[in-house]
Amino acid sequence: MALFDAKKVKDQCVLWIRKFFEENGPDCNAVLGISGGKDSSIAAALCVEALGAHRVIGVLMPKGEQHDIDMAYLLVNHLGIKHYEINIQSAVDGLLESMPEELPFSQQAKTNLPPRIRMATVYAVSQSCNGRVCNTCNLSEDWVGYSTRYGDAAGDFSPLSHLTVAEVKEIGRELNLPAVLVDKVPIDGLCGKTDEENLGFTYEELDKYIRTGVIEDQDKKQKIDTMHKRNLFKLQLMPSFDPTEFEQ
Repeated sequence: MALFDAKKVKDQCVLWIRKFFEENGPDCNAVLGISGGKDSSIAAALCVEALGAHRVIGVLMPKGEQHDIDMAYLLVNHLGIKHYEINIQSAVDGLLESMPEELPFSQQAKTNLPPRIRMATVYAVSQSCNGRVCNTCNLSEDWVGYSTRYGDAAGDFSPLSHLTVAEVKEIGRELNLPAVLVDKVPIDGLCGKTDEENLGFTYEELDKYIRTGVIEDQDKKQKIDTMHKRNLFKLQLMPSFDPTEFEQ
C-alpha cells in the first residue's frame, strides 16, 4: 500500500472545496459545528484554506456545560473565524418534556436527540448566513456507522468522508493546527465515553483493516464487518418508490 501523502491530499481537498463552492454557491459561506475535536477542527481549517477565514462560520453547541468547550474556542480563535455559541440544553429538555407519557421513548432516541438538534441548529445558522453546511464525518466512523443519521451525518459537502482517522490526523498536522486539537482523544459527546470504549476496538485497528484488509483479532473483525453491513443504509440515498419499475 502506498504511503499516504498528507500534503498532496490536503491540497487536493482544498481545490475540491473551492470547486464545490464555485458550482454550488460562489458567494456562500462554509458553516459547520465546532466540537473541539479533530474532525471539526480539520474540516474548518480546510475550509479556511480553501475560502478564507472570512467565509467560514463555526457554531459551538454545548448541551448545558461542556467540559472541553475551551478546545472549540482554541480552534475558532486559532483560525480567526466568526463563530456563535448556541446552547441546546433547553431545546433538548423542551422536546423531552413534550413527549407523551404513554410513548415508550427509547434510550437510543434520547441519545441521538442532541446531535439531531445540533444539525437543525447548524442549518438554521447556515440559512441565516448564506451558507453551505460542512459535514465532518471521517471514513473510519462512517465505515462502522458511528454517527447519527440526520444528525452529525448530515451536511451539504463532506471533505473527510474518504479519509481514515489516521489520515485525517496527518492532514491536521499539515495544516499546522495545535497538536492538542489533532491528537485529542475522541469522545462521542453523548454518553461521556471515548469512541474506542464504545466501539470495542481502536481506530488504529479499524484504519488498518479498512486500508489493508488485515486484522489480527477475529472477534474484532467480525464485529467491524457486522457494524459495517448493518449501517450501510446510513450512507445511501433514501429508497424511493418508482412506479416505472413496475412497468418493465
